[in-house]
Amino acid sequence: MPQLRYVTPFLRVPDIESAVTFFTDTLGFKVSIRAGDYAFVYRDEAAFRLVEDEPLTPRGGGRYTSYIDVDDVDALYAELKPKLDLLPVGHVMAPCDQT
Repeated sequence: MPQLRYVTPFLRVPDIESAVTFFTDTLGFKVSIRAGDYAFVYRDEAAFRLVEDEPLTPRGGGRYTSYIDVDDVDALYAELKPKLDLLPVGHVMAPCDQT
């Protein structure tokens, strides 16, 4: 069975340079990837994906993204595909709309 490794949240920030500086200089994180308006920062087993995004979503917008690292994505897909095929098509407010 494939193992899920990490869940890495995306944090949308108004200024990528200031955010990277805060995470590195203040919180002691290290930068693994830095490309344009994106940075991957980590410290020990904790990590964040910082993305510059202006304007930020207004309050109540409910926008959130995570990235899950997995050791064998093809095996995970094969495991989940039959279950995913049973989900309703269209906009689903998971998990309450799933039966």
